[in-house]
Amino acid sequence: MKKRKDLIKMITLNAMVATIYAVLTLMIQPLAYRELQLRLSEIVVLLAFYNKKLIPGLAIGCFIANIPSPLGVIDWIVGPISTLVVCYFMNRVTNIYLSALIGSIATGLIVGGELCLVYHIPYLINALYVFIGEAIVLYLGTVVFKRLEKNVKFIEYIKE
Repeated sequence: MKKRKDLIKMITLNAMVATIYAVLTLMIQPLAYRELQLRLSEIVVLLAFYNKKLIPGLAIGCFIANIPSPLGVIDWIVGPISTLVVCYFMNRVTNIYLSALIGSIATGLIVGGELCLVYHIPYLINALYVFIGEAIVLYLGTVVFKRLEKNVKFIEYIKE
């Protein structure tokens, strides 16, 4: 019975994470899909630092958020794959600031390549723009999560 409850809890948490990611992205659509991206929703990607079981919800949220993307089908594929890769590596470190740096670099490299293919702008420029936007958001996210860490119940719930 406990395993079933744990499974239901994890599915519910992933659904909530996916919804939060998608809604936050869709709320700021003009800033979410171009060369210089400021996806506030990427703050929730830091949840992967705390619990790898939330990575599916983050990838699903990215997929949903990318459905209206002007980049089309390529963004439906590359976005969630990028999220999976980024979250995997963010979960492997023990320092949230290093996790944010890894996330910013990996997102810049992967999404920068996608934008290079779509917009025909040099790769390094795209990678740098995406890295800068991601770094701003993720380091803002570290401030948010450092404050949330003071709420022991919240962190225990997320880490379970």
